[in-house]
Amino acid sequence: MSKVLIAEDEQDIRQLLVDYLQQSGYTTIAVGNGEEALVQARSEQPDLVLLDVMMPGLDGLEVCRQLREVSHVPVIFITARHDEVDRIVGLRMGADDYIVKPFSPREVVARVEALLRRARWNVATTSELTKTHGLHLDTETFVARWHKQVLDLTPVEFRLLHTLGKHPQRVFRRDELISAAYDDHRIVSDRTVDSHIKNLRQKLQAAGAEDAIQAVYGVGYRYMASV
Repeated sequence: MSKVLIAEDEQDIRQLLVDYLQQSGYTTIAVGNGEEALVQARSEQPDLVLLDVMMPGLDGLEVCRQLREVSHVPVIFITARHDEVDRIVGLRMGADDYIVKPFSPREVVARVEALLRRARWNVATTSELTKTHGLHLDTETFVARWHKQVLDLTPVEFRLLHTLGKHPQRVFRRDELISAAYDDHRIVSDRTVDSHIKNLRQKLQAAGAEDAIQAVYGVGYRYMASV
């Protein structure tokens, strides 16, 4: 039975999520602030985190940042903000998905199921090692390395790098990368894909992989095996 941590400061919304997730067979841990969310995430090791962005004290963005220092647990942001810029900031902080208030609780459950399904698939798949010069990707452990340096990637970033790294030099359209990163057929904008790729390129660059992913104007992206 999968365990979901819910961090939401509005009691009515928190209880609504608890009720729907428990009815769908999930174990839930519900907290009302960011500090307690971090405590419970570390002690309970949830399979997924539902994280409200606007919480008093430690907000959801900071909670996600700290979580990403130690864990690849799937994170779904719950936000009252409709601005695409705010959503992109959340993705850059390491979130895997976002839900905008007001939301349908059934949609939240569906998003949770989709993310957990991908996580289980990644664990259950026979280990696949992708090695391209200095790049090493292991789909069983979900670990990516550039030479000996571990890359701190979100699950979406790992899937994007895995797709690109398996086929060096091939140019992938953005819609192909969306299909690789998300298996629930959601509508994701090109700007969201570009944001994930930008984060991925920065992490590769910090590890010493200059220009590992190149943009092909008007088409998409490709991984350069010669870097």
